[in-house]
Amino acid sequence: MAKLAFIGLGVMGFPMAGHLVAKGHDLTVYNRTAAKAQAWVDQHGHRSAPTPAQAAAGAHMVFACVGNDEDLRAVTIGPEGAFQSMAKGAIFIDHTTASADVARELHAHAAGLGLSFIDAPVSGGQAGAENGVLTVMCGGDGDAYAKAEPVIAAFARACRLMGASGAGQLTKMVNQICIAGLVEALAEGLHFAQKAGLDPLAVVDVISKGAAQSWQMENRSATMVADTFDFGFAVDWMRKDLGICLAEARRNGAHLPVTALVDQFYSEVQKMGGARYDTSSLIKRLNG
Repeated sequence: MAKLAFIGLGVMGFPMAGHLVAKGHDLTVYNRTAAKAQAWVDQHGHRSAPTPAQAAAGAHMVFACVGNDEDLRAVTIGPEGAFQSMAKGAIFIDHTTASADVARELHAHAAGLGLSFIDAPVSGGQAGAENGVLTVMCGGDGDAYAKAEPVIAAFARACRLMGASGAGQLTKMVNQICIAGLVEALAEGLHFAQKAGLDPLAVVDVISKGAAQSWQMENRSATMVADTFDFGFAVDWMRKDLGICLAEARRNGAHLPVTALVDQFYSEVQKMGGARYDTSSLIKRLNG
């Protein structure tokens, strides 16, 4: 079993790190809020460290799941970042949803130090992390990926190398673009059903057997009808992700009219006090 480190113990990282120790790996964790790291140690054992560099010292692989590009730079190339202490040949696996630019930047920086860097954003949400069934989309060098994939399998049901550095983040952008349109379509469909005097759950039961079926419909329609949004992936996080998608589209020339519109709809939800609502809360702006 490998000696590992995990940086970032939020709603995703906390259970992901737990799956690694369940597979018998030796793990040191770091979290910006030390109390969260201590809570993880209390639950899973092993140890925590006061800085990313100290957590990463001697690790064969270092995993991270933090907030954004700047958080990622801080825990890698910052004054107390993991790159300061990682041994040559070690692999840094980043599960943050971040920009393709920062992935390429850190891949190049790591290579200059004799390290490997894999951008490996995930899809599946908090439930996927807790149940160990995330989908992981990766970018980086094939040799490093081949070593990392069996370890990532501790919390993934699917993992694939999509291409060179940055390809994992670009694939995650496609994922978020698709989700944005699907959630808005579901919100409008349920809203229409209610206005038309139909039983929306009965409607879903019928149409989910046909071409309209989606993960969002199967997993979020009932809670949308119940006006319950206190779980899952927060609106603030989705807006961060869609901002990354739209910035990349401006660079590569892609046209994302629906994505841009849904991003603005999410801004309305934020103004309604829904910054921490689940992304399915788009229906609230329709129902008022």
